[in-house]
Amino acid sequence: MSEEIINRVANSKLVTFDLEEIYPKGERVSFDISQWLLEGMVLRENSFREEAAQHDWSQYDNKYVALFCSTDAIVPGWAYLLLSLHLAPFAKKITVGTWEELESILFAEVLQNLDISEYKDKPVIIKGCAHKPIPQNAYVLLAQKLQPIAKSIMYGEACSSVPLFKKSKNR
Repeated sequence: MSEEIINRVANSKLVTFDLEEIYPKGERVSFDISQWLLEGMVLRENSFREEAAQHDWSQYDNKYVALFCSTDAIVPGWAYLLLSLHLAPFAKKITVGTWEELESILFAEVLQNLDISEYKDKPVIIKGCAHKPIPQNAYVLLAQKLQPIAKSIMYGEACSSVPLFKKSKNR
């Protein structure tokens, strides 16, 4: 048997969408406001404002910042607003929440403005494995964006993909 081995995946019309390729570049940092609360639990307005005024905000220059509180403290909304206003001249983006929420917001912005016309009427595989922290929400947003135009949507790798959606022939 000297038959030539044919790579059917390479010869197919499958198009792979890798979210790592649109990963927003830039350093991510988190800022825990509990360090400025009395015993990590009570926000005293005067001391909180003083800490904010004296803090070196330039260290967040050109970074994505997630503001959060690691304790169960009840934090008034104005506290996050105050910090965001101090950060605004420096940070690329400021959110309140976890790193994953920050990543979700960054991907939502990128995907909202992404031209996906090249995927029209094509079978698309959303690549599943990633070395970067791609939030689950980014996959969901991408699938929703592709669904109206793609012929089909799969998840994984070309050699072992999971079918998720196939456009009906009546559409």
